[in-house]
Amino acid sequence: MWSKTYSRIVQGTTRAEIFAVWADINNWTRWQDDVVLAELTQPLAKGSTFTFQPKGGPKLTLELTEVTDGVSFTDLTRFPLAKMYDAHELMEVAGGVEIRSTCTISGPLSFVWRKIVAENIVKGMPEQTDRLIARVAFLKN
Repeated sequence: MWSKTYSRIVQGTTRAEIFAVWADINNWTRWQDDVVLAELTQPLAKGSTFTFQPKGGPKLTLELTEVTDGVSFTDLTRFPLAKMYDAHELMEVAGGVEIRSTCTISGPLSFVWRKIVAENIVKGMPEQTDRLIARVAFLKN
């Protein structure tokens, strides 16, 4: 198993404001320039699936494996002989809200999918967090 986490503490916003943007899967393409398609036609709930297509990649079906309203959600991408979990968490901490993203991949071929997919996701986490924060600020104004 391989796992990497990125986190940042932000001020001047609430956990609810951040979660509203992060959990609005159907509008990810408005603030993530590396996403071509993100479509959730079911409630944001454990077991729901959504269609996702990264720029330059195929359409995928991701499953929500955990949802705690206003706090966190985790999506699962299934690859041949590997599973990748992308956890999105918000914690109230002294001085603001901690935004935490964790990418975990496991399975017999996880080392292949780590190189092809997961390492690029982790590399992009700081920029994705910047865009998330900017989108929250834009919607507040």
